[in-house]
Amino acid sequence: MGSEKLSRESLVERAVLLADAEGLEAVTIRRLAQELGVTPMALYWHVKNKEQLLNCLADHLLREITSEFDPGASWNVRVHVMVEALVRLMRRHRFLPGLFGVVTKGAVESFSRATDTVLDLLRQAGFTLQEGHLISTYLLHGAMTLVDHEPGAPPSVPPEEAAEWQRQKRLALESLPADRYPCIVEYAKTLDEVDVERYYAFGLDLLIGGVEAMAARRGEAGTAVSPAG
Repeated sequence: MGSEKLSRESLVERAVLLADAEGLEAVTIRRLAQELGVTPMALYWHVKNKEQLLNCLADHLLREITSEFDPGASWNVRVHVMVEALVRLMRRHRFLPGLFGVVTKGAVESFSRATDTVLDLLRQAGFTLQEGHLISTYLLHGAMTLVDHEPGAPPSVPPEEAAEWQRQKRLALESLPADRYPCIVEYAKTLDEVDVERYYAFGLDLLIGGVEAMAARRGEAGTAVSPAG
């Protein structure tokens, strides 16, 4: 790609492909220049440094978080749709949880827009803005944890060895003394029946259900819900 065809959008799209394939640490100005067939100086016309590059990468990906919901739906349905979209995005781009830890969130327009939307929805539910910020942070980290701890073999295990890794895990748990750990031993028998989609659906219901329960208690009591519940 010649520098005359290079744009910030094409640069970021290539950065996404590189991060998907090799991880976030592979995304550098020099490496992207090599991938695009230009000099590093050509990239500096579009991003001034790696920090801005990563901020642009986050902004590009997070645009879809608020792009697909019915503005007339209830607050809890809209929050669920947004968190579900975030989880779906992180499942597709496994580097995204790590990206959240290094970007300047205030400089990522789509992140600020999503945050403001959630704060407004939570205010509609009866929460204060301070409570809404706590809840939105909890939902973000809860979604990240769901993706980071998806059941099955860890990413370091080659796909062809995943089934054996899972079998060994099951055998190890089944070998525990049943008289001391009866529930764990019984649970171990289900480890070969992992349903990843159910795992995510259950986790999302658990996350949003907690917020809905707090909102319901607030409505019954007619008073603010404290961060401690």
